[in-house]
Amino acid sequence: MLGIIGWAIFGVIVGAIAKLLMPGRDPGGLLVTMLLGIAGALVAGFIGRALGWYEPGEAAGFIMATVGAILLLFVYRKMSAKT
Repeated sequence: MLGIIGWAIFGVIVGAIAKLLMPGRDPGGLLVTMLLGIAGALVAGFIGRALGWYEPGEAAGFIMATVGAILLLFVYRKMSAKT
């Protein structure tokens, strides 16, 4: 089980990779990037458990967390797009 500092470091790394893989204008700096990575990991864990990839209580892996963060970035961009 990661502590708060571990989650923060993991979130920054995953959020930064997600932003690098999906370039464009995104809000925020370090804090938003960290929250994006943490939320991506939570979304990935939820989706993975729903699909039967993870057992209850099992955390999402690094790659799946990055995919979750990219998914959140995609949803954010679609919701904030000016039509």
